[in-house]
Amino acid sequence: MNSHFSAADTVVVVLYFAATMSIGFASMRRSRTVEGFTAASRSLPGWLTGLSILGSFVSSISFLAYPGKAYSGDWNAYVWCFSMPLATLIAVKYFVPFYRRIGSVSAYENLEARFGAWARIYSDACYLLTQLARIASVTYLMALPMSILLGWNIYAIILATSVAVVAYSFVGGITAVVWTEAVQTLVLIFGALVCAALITCSVPGGLCGVVETASAHGKFSLGSFTLSNFAESTFFVVLLNGLFINLQNFGIDQNYVQRYITAKSDFDAKKALWLNGLVYMPLSGVFFYIGTALFCYYAANPGMLPAEYARGKPDYILQYISNSLTNTERFRK
Repeated sequence: MNSHFSAADTVVVVLYFAATMSIGFASMRRSRTVEGFTAASRSLPGWLTGLSILGSFVSSISFLAYPGKAYSGDWNAYVWCFSMPLATLIAVKYFVPFYRRIGSVSAYENLEARFGAWARIYSDACYLLTQLARIASVTYLMALPMSILLGWNIYAIILATSVAVVAYSFVGGITAVVWTEAVQTLVLIFGALVCAALITCSVPGGLCGVVETASAHGKFSLGSFTLSNFAESTFFVVLLNGLFINLQNFGIDQNYVQRYITAKSDFDAKKALWLNGLVYMPLSGVFFYIGTALFCYYAANPGMLPAEYARGKPDYILQYISNSLTNTERFRK
């Protein structure tokens, strides 16, 4: 497999990697105590914590899987995001004050106090198993485009990035995690906007061409609005799923609860959640739009995408558009 990275691309990746590791080591001084390592001494501003929470939602799953869903289907899965404002309101009103009041860094310590050690052990085990599955998905989807762009073995990429993440987290504690996630979130947002703009400009007719082609193929559909079928992904089924999953995230997930505690005040913790809630919905719309625009691009350029990827590998779609815009001969071979 050949690399599609230029020397400039390689320099950017190396510098970004070095900057990420530097954040971890720069945070080491603030993480020498248990309180500093696990709660950042409860001193982080709301905007920073909010970007970190947003980074827990926005990942390689958003960047690759969402466009893949929109490309191969429609916007039905986007309805999941509609629940975010209501879930955020409930979390700000009930969850944040509760966890800030008890002051525990662990989301499950209160379960042990109320129901006994078995409740905490059970919750911890469920959380760890869920996180293992999520980390596997996020890491794999991150490694997919990198393996194509760099020409490296996908397992080597997964191993290298996993070691790097463990290293800066171990050295810098939660402070390093929050800062690196905030930086990564800004990079992902910028990257998504650039991708959306470039793909739109590549579609005949630009934005109007995307809207016309996508509308003709029903790509903007949010799913059926029937109330009688709860066995399929209708609008209301996806909406309810999103509400319960988001309440679970905000209410019992250690990823989020620990970030409430890192904020320097109740106001900052609530501001962090609102920042996430208000930005995530339109940002997810950008990812779904990218998938729809990709559909329109390949509809206008038949034969540019190998049939195997058009049918069975939608997660690869976004990776191949970058190559097709810079080296169309690759698709014609």
